This record gives sequence, C-alpha cells and structure tokens, in this order.
Amino acid sequence: METWASQHSGPSATQDSGTPRLVWLLASAVETIVQQNERVILLARGSRKKDEVTIFHGSKSPTLTIRQYLERVFKYAKCSTSCFVVAYIYLERYLQRRRGNRLTLLNVHRLLITSILVAAKFMDDECYSNGYYAKVGGVSTAELNKMELEFLFHLEFRLNVTVECYRSYAVG
Repeated sequence: METWASQHSGPSATQDSGTPRLVWLLASAVETIVQQNERVILLARGSRKKDEVTIFHGSKSPTLTIRQYLERVFKYAKCSTSCFVVAYIYLERYLQRRRGNRLTLLNVHRLLITSILVAAKFMDDECYSNGYYAKVGGVSTAELNKMELEFLFHLEFRLNVTVECYRSYAVG
C-alpha cells in the first residue's frame, strides 16, 4: 500500500520551487490552525485568561509566512519528507501535553524548527548541527538548544512513531 507521503514526495509531487507538495500541505494545515487560534485569542482579549508565554514565543511575528518558512527549512536542512510528517506528529503531541498553549503567530516558527530538528535527528541517518538549524530557522544556537530540551522534556523523550500512527497522518 502506497502512503500519502510517498505519493506526494516523488519528482511529480514537487512544485516549481522544488518543494514537495507534502511540505506545502503541512504549511496549509499549520496556517489554518494558527489562523483559528489567532481568531480565538482576538475574541478573548477582554477575558482575564491569557495564553501562557513559553520559550517558544517570540517578541513579534516573523516576516516569513509559515509556507515560506517551511520551504526555507526544506531547502537548506535537506531532511527527508517523512521528517515533516513526524515533526507534525511531535508538534501535536507537544500541544496536547501543554493544553494551555496553542499555535500562534508568535510561537509557530520556533515550534516548527524545533520539531523538525528533533524529527531529523531521530529519523534521518545524517543531520546538520543545531548551529546550522538555528541559522536556517532564524534563532540563535543557544535558543534552539534550550527549545530542543524543553520540547523533548514535554514529549517525555517519547519520539517513536508507530507505523500505524505515521500512516494515519500520511495516508491521503
């Protein structure tokens, strides 16, 4: 049985930019989640409850869209497309464990680079250094090191993704 990832990561599944369609679909899914969360936050501005600020929050929104950011990471990090699926799974696991947090314009880019870094280290045979990923992601190496540790502790270092779980995300 062919998976969604394998169907959408071959030469015919790349866009003119060379970015696999899978990366664009991931960007679209994440952008939709962020837009929904930003609407909720805007509507709740009058309430006293605020989202928890974490190490992943930046002081302002990056200028790159989520799609541009993921294209950049794909181009320079050279990690496998399966890393992007696994990174999304890790991101969901992190957010499930951190119920008070949601993806927003202030944290999405940092959470994405961290989840992709962790997925690449776990999934791929070869992986660039944290310093390299930090440059690609637009953060300092020290920040990325701290974010990676925070992310791993919240995942309780449980990085294994079963075939069934992977297929549930990757089958289209």
